[in-house]
Amino acid sequence: MSAPATPASPAPSWSTGTTPNRFAALPAGRLGRLGGRLMRLLNRGQQREVLALLAASGVDAAVEVVEIGPGPGVLLGLLAARADVRRVVGVEPSVDMRALAIRANAAAIAADRLEVRPGDAATTGLPDGCADVVVSVNTVAIWPDLDSGAGELRRLLRPGGRLLLSWHGGRAPSRAARPLLLDEAALGRIETALRRRFDTVERTLTRHCTVFDAGVAPTTRLDPDPPGR
Repeated sequence: MSAPATPASPAPSWSTGTTPNRFAALPAGRLGRLGGRLMRLLNRGQQREVLALLAASGVDAAVEVVEIGPGPGVLLGLLAARADVRRVVGVEPSVDMRALAIRANAAAIAADRLEVRPGDAATTGLPDGCADVVVSVNTVAIWPDLDSGAGELRRLLRPGGRLLLSWHGGRAPSRAARPLLLDEAALGRIETALRRRFDTVERTLTRHCTVFDAGVAPTTRLDPDPPGR
């Protein structure tokens, strides 16, 4: 599949109906690059919590992972460094964030363990069943279309695959994250969208993250858009 075109500006998000600021949704230019550097610091702890959640549950050796919205590429690098990960693909809509992620992970890219490509949650440009794990940290609430994103990420997963979809929250959200917390109605919408497409869905709280852990049965047909959507 060819890479999707990068949008010129953010679309309204499903969670608020308003357009997210470019700093969060589509960082660009000098301000965007500064934002990417801040993301490295502010999101690192949450990314490590999600990585620990994945590691604690155990994964088969040599899995292939897709990260949606990797920003400057911190989690991409952590994933690529793991012995149980064969290859990682980062799908990122921002040209400037892709440049930061590529620069930060040049060695893994040269070793063909990591790829950074344009796209977003609803249009990854990746083939069906290409991943064992899909992960995304702090992007779901700014997607334009929750159902399209959920369907696309389900499409990417092989039988037995797993999605970890995380947003600000957890047991002890930081002061900076508190204005970004989703209410129960919005969290319920995420859970409903996932249950329409995945065989199992659990909501887990880490210290700073609310994580939706969705699984595909080991033997199942690929049906990202079931009847009654």
